[in-house]
Amino acid sequence: MRTQSVSIALRAAASVPLLCFIFAGCREQRAATAVPVTASVAQVERSDIANTLTVAGEFQPYQEVELHAKVSGYIRKINVDIGDRVKLGQIIATLEVPELSAQVVAAQAQVRHSQSEIARAQNNVTLAQANHAALHAAFTRLDEASKQRPGLIAEQELDDARAKDQDAEARIGVAKSALEAAKEQLGISRAEGQRVQSLKDYSVVTAPFNGVVTMRYADVGSLIQAGTASNTQSMPVVRVAQSDMLRLRMPIPEEDVPFIKVGGDMTIDVQSTGKQIAGKIVRFTRELNSSTRTMLAEVDIPNSDLTLSTGMTAEVTIVLQEQKDAVSVPAGAIVKGPDGSSYVLAVNAANRVEKVPVVVGIQGPNRVQITRGLQEHQTVIVSAQANYQPGQLVVPKQSTIGMPGEGGMS
Repeated sequence: MRTQSVSIALRAAASVPLLCFIFAGCREQRAATAVPVTASVAQVERSDIANTLTVAGEFQPYQEVELHAKVSGYIRKINVDIGDRVKLGQIIATLEVPELSAQVVAAQAQVRHSQSEIARAQNNVTLAQANHAALHAAFTRLDEASKQRPGLIAEQELDDARAKDQDAEARIGVAKSALEAAKEQLGISRAEGQRVQSLKDYSVVTAPFNGVVTMRYADVGSLIQAGTASNTQSMPVVRVAQSDMLRLRMPIPEEDVPFIKVGGDMTIDVQSTGKQIAGKIVRFTRELNSSTRTMLAEVDIPNSDLTLSTGMTAEVTIVLQEQKDAVSVPAGAIVKGPDGSSYVLAVNAANRVEKVPVVVGIQGPNRVQITRGLQEHQTVIVSAQANYQPGQLVVPKQSTIGMPGEGGMS
């Protein structure tokens, strides 16, 4: 009995390699005869790639100011209301300041008085010069006669004539000094007149630029305090905003700030009007907001027809990075490995799957730049890569996902 059991065991052991050989052959036969799996593929092609950022922006006036009066007074007339368009220099409101009118009249009278004083001083100079000429001539004659005939003219008479001549000459200097003083007083009077006239001119409030009145604070008869000091709580007359040119302001996340530059391209979609506008970044703050971790950027938008209103919002797509004619694949072709590296599953000429490590560059919304690892016209699987293994036979089926012109460049 024991000998029979050993014999059966030996025959069973001898049959194991044979069974393994048969089963392995069956697996190889099944693999050789298995139907290839269909794979959605796309070719590696050259296209324009752009990495974009989409944020919400808000339209703001290019400049906005509250207009204050520079002198205190009552509103006599106000010419505008909210929504009115105004031009540079246009009269917004006129103030009634009676004391200023009186000061202007007084200043003008002072100028005329100074002019009269100058005329009188000029006449005094002329009179002093004529008097000096006569006295000097008389002294000269006496002096010549005394020299020709000594003793003919008494020394006392000669001294009196000389003294009168010198006195008359001194009076000319005095008259000229009085004339200069009168001229200086005229300058002072004119300066005072200009000061008072300027204050009177300030009673007219004018527009500092072309714009739109966005708020009116005062009515006819309102008392307006002079807004010339920061500690004066003066009431403004109106608020004017320049709206024919708007600033579109948008927040840029911290991670995208390094890619922001003046002149950067963007596309602006205004939802409320359905209008799309192409623009370029004009300025940015170069400073992050500590609470939002964003940086403010601006683009200037012409708005001559005022179809855009301040406060409107827009969806802004900013081009952060861009590469023309780059080797690229659909974004779905890129697979991330456990170590963070990237690879694709390529399909070779024999329709076998190959794992190809790649280095990616700019990542657009639908296509990704490949800087190393692939060449143009290679074929890659673009979806469900987990279903395929290297060496597997597949039936390529062309996919339109991420094709150039289908969102590869935005």
